[in-house]
Amino acid sequence: MAASEPNRAVDVGEAASTEKQGPDVGFWAGLGPIVKREPVVKLLSPVSGLEALTWSEDHRLAVSTVNSVSIMELVCDQHTHSQGLVLHRTHIPVPEAVCELKVGPEDKVQSAKQNFENSDDPSVRQVFLLDRIMNPQGGALRGVKYTSWSPLGCDVNGRCILACLTLDCRLTIHSGHKRLQWTQLLNLTELYGDMLKSRNYSNANASEPSLEDLEDLEVLQSRYQMQTPVRMEWSSLCNTHQIQSNNECKDVGTVLLAVLMENGDLVVWQFRLPVQGKESVVSCNTIKSGVSSPSVLAWWEYEHGGRKMSGLIVGSTVGPVKILPVNLKAVKGYFTLRQPVVLWQDTDNIPVNDVKCIALFHPQQKCNCSLVVAARGPYVFWCLLLISKAGLNVHNSHVTGLHSAPITSLSATHSGSSVFTCSLDGTVKKLTPVFTDSAILFKQQEVELPEGVRGCRIHGIATSPNGAYLALATTEGMINGLHPVVCTNLVQFITLMTPDKAGAELLESQTQSLYKQTDLLDLVRWRVMHDKRIPQFLQDELDEKTPTSNSTYLWRLKLFLLRVLHQSLQKVPVEARWRPTHEDSKAFLPDEVEGDTVDEGTVADTSEINESKPKEAEVEPDEERMSEITAWIEEVESHLTREHMKRVLGEVYMHTLITENTCIPTKGICDFLSNDPTNEDRAAKDDYVFQMFAQKVIKSNDERRKHTKGSDWSHNEENEQADISRVLQLV
Repeated sequence: MAASEPNRAVDVGEAASTEKQGPDVGFWAGLGPIVKREPVVKLLSPVSGLEALTWSEDHRLAVSTVNSVSIMELVCDQHTHSQGLVLHRTHIPVPEAVCELKVGPEDKVQSAKQNFENSDDPSVRQVFLLDRIMNPQGGALRGVKYTSWSPLGCDVNGRCILACLTLDCRLTIHSGHKRLQWTQLLNLTELYGDMLKSRNYSNANASEPSLEDLEDLEVLQSRYQMQTPVRMEWSSLCNTHQIQSNNECKDVGTVLLAVLMENGDLVVWQFRLPVQGKESVVSCNTIKSGVSSPSVLAWWEYEHGGRKMSGLIVGSTVGPVKILPVNLKAVKGYFTLRQPVVLWQDTDNIPVNDVKCIALFHPQQKCNCSLVVAARGPYVFWCLLLISKAGLNVHNSHVTGLHSAPITSLSATHSGSSVFTCSLDGTVKKLTPVFTDSAILFKQQEVELPEGVRGCRIHGIATSPNGAYLALATTEGMINGLHPVVCTNLVQFITLMTPDKAGAELLESQTQSLYKQTDLLDLVRWRVMHDKRIPQFLQDELDEKTPTSNSTYLWRLKLFLLRVLHQSLQKVPVEARWRPTHEDSKAFLPDEVEGDTVDEGTVADTSEINESKPKEAEVEPDEERMSEITAWIEEVESHLTREHMKRVLGEVYMHTLITENTCIPTKGICDFLSNDPTNEDRAAKDDYVFQMFAQKVIKSNDERRKHTKGSDWSHNEENEQADISRVLQLV
């Protein structure tokens, strides 16, 4: 289901207004960087959880609600006529069955619960009845508590997977399938419960029987708390050494998922990539944090001198924040701290609601540094960590005067250039870090929300991966000093930069991937669709850089812009494309009636042609322009095709270790590249000569392989590499 369909029907008035739109520089100058984008997505159920919105690296937005996780994928569609965002919507429903944790033998647990429920001691009975985890019969909580996206490359398609925590403590991992449905890969709550049961709910020797009495309320509470997740966060991708059967070491891609439990334990899961099920679990380790009443969790990852360090940032509802070391066994290139680092030690009873870790470059110290920001009540706590010759330097303080109410959500761009906060007072603040010689300062700025968003109650915010958009989960604010009787839950989108700035970032990007910059690309698409032309500065830069560029990135960017421009000049369909036409009639008609109908239709067609002649004269310049754009598109496509062909040939030449009697069909490709009269490509002609020599080398290798024994095969490989080197020198 899509919130903005590319093939939707458009009213005639809207189509006419769209055709009249043209390049208007003053239009964009008057808008500014903060603009509301369409569509506004209506949620079917209220938002829930600690952070209502989370945005993934592959441009999918997860919204936590009472009944499901609503997921919206931003698609930069070059075939749509709409100027609004194109969002593909799916959802992950919350299971109907209540999740009940395993804390011991079923008969003993039920007996203990009945005793607590019928206890004469109010301190025991009321505590048990009010705890909806221990006593789900009293009314289990329903909804999504927290969601966390993994980095790119974790599923079989190289995309992100989603860890979902419900309010009844069910922690599951889901993967998307062809943008249509979601599949549950793992139930970590069930797996961890079985692991605790196998070691008698203790970190000590599992062979010893447990001496704990379940009739004690504190014992039962501790068993539930060690299985009650508070938050979970994914690490970045890492490589692990795996020993093969022949004692060789192989690098295997892995990812870590840290889960913070209610009793302060940190459960670190390690998964082999791609994550597909229980067979992907490599290890599961439990770390004692020593933090009472934990509330938030984040990975601390720091790179210094080519070495990567990692740890876990844990915050508490009573105030303290610390970094805990994580010993990653057999993980290549990763190190950890020798001991915990306390970032804030005062127990001031100001809860830590959210925490983010941002990697930055210190311009004065000329080295990498790590910035930790956390929401504590209405304040933002920050801590700058910098490794020098003297050791680890820690600078911390608070940013005050931001909001009049506690901060409900905190979000940071991946580049770390900005931090956004929102509160129940309906305001959104932007913090920009500015480095000084000793520490860091924050430039405060209130985000001027556009009409339709201003005055709403904001439940959560999330920035897109490259900082182009800000998503907000909102409901109606107070009307005449009264709360509305019925609240409509919406997800709204506003821009954080202008299309010109997005285009400049695309030109100077080091990512070299249009897919990873979909949010920036969509802003530029919006302007091209509105103005019906490519921005002049962007056109000039592409024309200047593409002829001398060794990468196909700028060529692909140019091709995308030309295709969007071609689409913007086409006539907007009045009817939806999926609607069936009634041109072919299934009813049998006699010849006379058929002839009369044809005559009438011919007259009608003639009148329509006469009426449309002046319109065709008006449209003729656009047709000339479209033919010119089509020629540009074909030229860029031809260049990209040739570059891909040469890349394929290069891969073939460098992999000559092939099976016997294998034919490599590259001669036709080389003929195409070398015989094209419209393109004088010296590299293509060299490729043709190279292909002739490579074919001779491969043929000689086939003859040699027929007379070679297995013991001489390693020597034969060396001969092949030497032959290839000689061919390279000749070419």
